[in-house]
Amino acid sequence: MWHKMMCCGLLFIVMSVLPACSDSVSAPGGETGLYVPEAPDYTDDTFWYVSENDTDGSGADVFYLVSTWETDWTTADGRLCHYADVYNESHRNNMATEISRIAGYMGPGNNFYSPYYRHITIEGWATLNEDTVNNRFKTAFGDVKRAFDLFMQRRDPSRPFILAGFSQGGKAVVELLKSMTAEQCRNMVAAYVLGYKVTPDDTLATDNIRAAQDSTDTGVTICYNSVSDVRYIQPIVAAPCAMCINPVNWRTDATPATLHDTITVAVEPERHVLIVSGYSGSEYSPIMGFLNVGDFHSAEPWLYEECLRQNVRARIRGYYSK
Repeated sequence: MWHKMMCCGLLFIVMSVLPACSDSVSAPGGETGLYVPEAPDYTDDTFWYVSENDTDGSGADVFYLVSTWETDWTTADGRLCHYADVYNESHRNNMATEISRIAGYMGPGNNFYSPYYRHITIEGWATLNEDTVNNRFKTAFGDVKRAFDLFMQRRDPSRPFILAGFSQGGKAVVELLKSMTAEQCRNMVAAYVLGYKVTPDDTLATDNIRAAQDSTDTGVTICYNSVSDVRYIQPIVAAPCAMCINPVNWRTDATPATLHDTITVAVEPERHVLIVSGYSGSEYSPIMGFLNVGDFHSAEPWLYEECLRQNVRARIRGYYSK
């Protein structure tokens, strides 16, 4: 049985906590002297955030994957760890801070499920090295895949579902799409990749990734990254990218849209990013000098929150209308 967990909703930040140790396993990629926390047991409700709100059967099941919350930390015996520890309550609470707020706008009328997983720490991303990120991410994605498989086993297979993830969670959504069968994708309303890229190679790796073209098409992938100018595109999260849709007017061309009366948002079609003007993003501090520096990475799920709330509903209605 799924159980509801009530948590507070705050803005995305990166937090550092020194947790207690779990049993050690081998670090991936031959790294030595490091610590990898114990894998979560997803049959235990402790490792899920769940909010079930579909009371009349008109909604969908939402599977959400959280972004990066932990920095590198050291065990009591001095070993360095590059992963969140899902057995540490503080780490789970950090993740729930973001998840609960996403559930606040993707969860109403739907059944919302989000696994706590051993996401890689921000230092991995700060290397700006794709090989380092991808190597460490194998552990994180192993958790995500096991959680998703259980999610698919437990849910009513006739119900529609949505995939969504922010930042590292967006990367996990892309990798899930590449691992899914056509049958698994049959009832997918949409996949939301917020603040992460879908590369040309990703689109060639599977037929499951199709770029959204408007506000109601289904079985599609919604992807965007926001910057104040193209010179601030951060490749580790945003390039090369094969698609972008404007979450304000749901267009893929350069037609601008106005958000909150003063902010202008437009797709830059060549580089597939959003150019945002009239917004400073000053509420988000720079992260290790490479994020929130001319880009609006930390704002991706929140700046367009109301647009996303409405779009989730619109796409679910579109699914049922078919």
